[in-house]
Amino acid sequence: MKVTVKRWHAIAQWQWDIGRTDEHGDAEEDVCGICRVPFEGCCPTCKVPGDDCPLIWGECSHVFHMHCLLKWIGTVASKQQCPMDRRPWVTAERKVTTNGS
Repeated sequence: MKVTVKRWHAIAQWQWDIGRTDEHGDAEEDVCGICRVPFEGCCPTCKVPGDDCPLIWGECSHVFHMHCLLKWIGTVASKQQCPMDRRPWVTAERKVTTNGS
């Protein structure tokens, strides 16, 4: 039997791999601790999520949108500290990847 595909419509989904999973092994949905927008969304500065609005990890294991953290660190009140635990901010060496589903 021969089949001819006349047209098709692809659908894709992506999400940041933040390295956290829930009790079912699914990726844990989380939000930026600064802007409170989900990581799959973009920070208030950006219009499109993804590589133009990457995530940044601290050695303290907290994750933020890069633009949110840079804006925070640029303020005098931040004292160059993590906004979640107030430890000195040190960016972790971590490779950011996206998972397609």
